[in-house]
Amino acid sequence: AYDRAATNEYTYWLRERGVTDLDQYIWNPDKASLRAVRGSKYVQAGPEPHLHHTTWCAEKAIQFIEANTTLGGPWLLNLNIHAPHHPFDPPLEYLERYLERLDEIPLPNYVPGELEQKAAFQGLAHDGAYNVPGVFRHDAMSEEDHRLVRAAYWADIDLVDAQVGRIIAALDRSGQSENTLIVFTSDHGEMLGDHGIYLKGPFFYDALVRVPLIIAWPGTITPAGRTSDALVELVDLAPTLLEAAGLPVSPGMQGRSLYPILIGQTDIDRHRDDVYCEHYKSSAMFKDPAPDLTMVRSERYKLVLLHGDQSGELYDLQADPGETHNRWEAPDFQDIKTSMLIRLADRMAGTVDPLPECEKNF
Repeated sequence: AYDRAATNEYTYWLRERGVTDLDQYIWNPDKASLRAVRGSKYVQAGPEPHLHHTTWCAEKAIQFIEANTTLGGPWLLNLNIHAPHHPFDPPLEYLERYLERLDEIPLPNYVPGELEQKAAFQGLAHDGAYNVPGVFRHDAMSEEDHRLVRAAYWADIDLVDAQVGRIIAALDRSGQSENTLIVFTSDHGEMLGDHGIYLKGPFFYDALVRVPLIIAWPGTITPAGRTSDALVELVDLAPTLLEAAGLPVSPGMQGRSLYPILIGQTDIDRHRDDVYCEHYKSSAMFKDPAPDLTMVRSERYKLVLLHGDQSGELYDLQADPGETHNRWEAPDFQDIKTSMLIRLADRMAGTVDPLPECEKNF
């Protein structure tokens, strides 16, 4: 039988470093209790920092950077670190700094009863992540459980931060920092118990869809250390990288380049009027109805439409940044809902295939 754990490169890397017992390093749910932190069902002690999967990722990146130091040509490195992610198993030394102050960690953003005014599958996820009964069942977890999971997540982020620092240091040593554009972002967030839900799924809460975006590019006009409130989408990154590299942007790309912001040509706080997300046929564990969803978010409002069900979510992010009060049926929000539905329809229409290019008749 094929053993994925025995044949991946991380395993080879561990063995090169003298590791013979892989149970501590390769996730095995049958042996998770052996590494439980404070007897937790949800958090385990992971590998030491120098043998952690995150460190392996950084080592591979550093090798690539060093190998390209003298080649003289352009290169692109796309590094996908698994952490922070479940299973929640950071190195114990990174977790201990939070264990000392566990009572200070905030509990999840959850108002009991809030899911009654939202789609039924959110209630299913409340009873079990991914609609698997009992998996991170919110109501079965104690306050210490909630805080411990959040502590483990933060500890994983601390390790990622340390390893990204090593990668940047390698750029500095190689003399390539001044000619390298660095983009740090993520594919998704983590519910961490917010809204009574763990892990991820067919939801458009900020906890999942609002991810970090940090861009470092020495020598550009925009001063270092500035932050931006601009609305940005994932599809904006590809045209940004192409334009920064002096390469043509394909007419099939629907993203909007951030390059003018990076070089100081446009307002750093203005990019899009709204952001659009979609979720189609991506959560097989949820049925009746299947969660086919689209979302549009302006600076102030967020609307989520559950297709085929004539229901959804509407939040005033200025008055309710925690997204706990669904205004979909509120009488005084119906004009706003209509305007946001029109905005959503416009964004959906804008995703039509732009190729092949055709001539305009006007």
